[in-house]
Amino acid sequence: MRARLLSLLAHPTRPSLGQGIIVAAACLAVEILIARMLWQIAPSGSLGVVYLLGILLVSTLWGLPLGILTVLASGVAFEYFDFPPKESFTLPAAWAVSPLPIFLVVGLLVAGIASMARSLAVEADERRREADERRREADLAADLAHLLLRSEDSRAVLPVASERLARALRVDGVAIEGGAVEVGDDRHALPLGGNGEPLATVTLPADAPEAVRRRLSERIIPSLEALLQTARDRETIASALQASRDENRRIAEEQAALRRVATLVARGISPTELFNRVAQEVCMILGADRVAIGRYDTGRMTVVGSWSLRYGTASGLPIGSQWPLEEPSVSARVRRILRPARVSDYGTGMGKISEWARDQGVTVSVGCPILVEARLWGVVIAFSVDPEPTLRCAEERMRDFTDLVATAISNAQVRADLAASRARVVAAADESRRRIERNLHDGAQQQLVSLALELRAAEAGMPPEQSDARKRLTHALNGLTGVMEDLQELSRGIHPAILTNGGVGPALRMLARRSAIPVELDIRSELRLPERVEVAVYYVTAETLTNVVKHARASVARVAFWTDGGAAHLTIEDDGVGGADLGSGSGLLGISDRVEALDGTVTVISPAGAGTTLSVTIPLTT
Repeated sequence: MRARLLSLLAHPTRPSLGQGIIVAAACLAVEILIARMLWQIAPSGSLGVVYLLGILLVSTLWGLPLGILTVLASGVAFEYFDFPPKESFTLPAAWAVSPLPIFLVVGLLVAGIASMARSLAVEADERRREADERRREADLAADLAHLLLRSEDSRAVLPVASERLARALRVDGVAIEGGAVEVGDDRHALPLGGNGEPLATVTLPADAPEAVRRRLSERIIPSLEALLQTARDRETIASALQASRDENRRIAEEQAALRRVATLVARGISPTELFNRVAQEVCMILGADRVAIGRYDTGRMTVVGSWSLRYGTASGLPIGSQWPLEEPSVSARVRRILRPARVSDYGTGMGKISEWARDQGVTVSVGCPILVEARLWGVVIAFSVDPEPTLRCAEERMRDFTDLVATAISNAQVRADLAASRARVVAAADESRRRIERNLHDGAQQQLVSLALELRAAEAGMPPEQSDARKRLTHALNGLTGVMEDLQELSRGIHPAILTNGGVGPALRMLARRSAIPVELDIRSELRLPERVEVAVYYVTAETLTNVVKHARASVARVAFWTDGGAAHLTIEDDGVGGADLGSGSGLLGISDRVEALDGTVTVISPAGAGTTLSVTIPLTT
């Protein structure tokens, strides 16, 4: 009851004047009846209090004007009915002793206080309502901020935001829609944001209260615009950051792939292995279905490396396969324009590559040339079977890989040229040794042999009495024989005939017999090998045994030789002082140069005080 009374007092809209007059008249009638019932037990002057109740009620509900009228009417009734002589308007001679002036003054005060109390109550209620509305608006703003700013897509949560806005406004049919919205006569639209296309539009029923529209326009729309703009900016920043992260991740992946390929290039692995790894890295970086690396030959392209995401190296372009340079193939276009090219239509081509592309479902292919020392060497081709546009910016991303491939090819060519040059130098040296040995054997040795025979014939034909001359001739003949033996030994050192006639086994046995320290032989192959391999094994053994005698201070050496079908293996061990190094001294360095000229390898294990082990492997086919 009290709450209803307070609500009635604070109601901003007053009842109608006609209702006020009726209520005032009713109150006055009731007050007269009450006063008539109380006049026998209460002093007549005090009955004016009864009339104040009506004045209080009317002044509170209908304001001061009707309250003043009620005061006057109550004063007349009080004077007429309750002050002697009753039921007459005869005022006493002494006006000052009459209670009527006091009643009128008190009634006017009560009417003024009641009217003021109502105004204060209405103002307080309005403030309370305003505070409640602002609190609900703050809660709504916080709720919408939490909803919009935590969402990855602000448009996706607009229906939920619409429900919360309608609940806060207590109006059904309120909606927040993205962008500009056209509405009919039954709805009202409030755009959010200016600057060209609106961020969103708030729509509400056309019959919504004007106070709701004003509240939306003045207080809710500005904060909602700021929230939507902030959410839009956040999405833009998040999208930019995600794009930046994707770009950084892509760059990091490409750099890692390039480092892996660069490491392989530096290691000097075989071209086929390198090309396959490059094709694999390009395939993974671009997300292509398959990648092939081709070398240009006369009128065709030869596949030297390939990789497929689905099938590994079995990409449909087998290594070693040859493909004609037919249009509209990427290989032909790159060969013609000498720069990256792209082909997106194999539907009309009649060549071998077009038929293969259609069979494999290829929708687009991108090729990048491989330039070695400014000359076109080959091409890297990426194929995709994705129906959507793919391999974006593939040309630029393939350039670094093609540069590394070109570097690897150039390095391989340099190494091949260097090895060939070293092999030619070694072969020329061996041929010079062989020619000198042959010249010595066929020239100087034969002449010396003939001269020795003539001297022996002359010695045999001299008369006995010429003993002095015979002695001198015999001395000269012995000296000539020593020269012949020295020349023969020199000839063997230059190029032993036993190596040419018997092969590695007899030649190593001869070296073991002539060594100054004991040599243990383990020869497990008597097969004849290519001449260059036999010569290298002989001279490596001879040079190593010479080094052992001169520097190792060893008591025994062990020589093992065998073949395994694809290579010849030589191991020489000693029990000397160790400390040998391939980089120090011309002997081991010469051994390394000779072996590496044949694509072989040399390893030396020589810890100090624990002897030396030299291992040599020479391929039989190079």
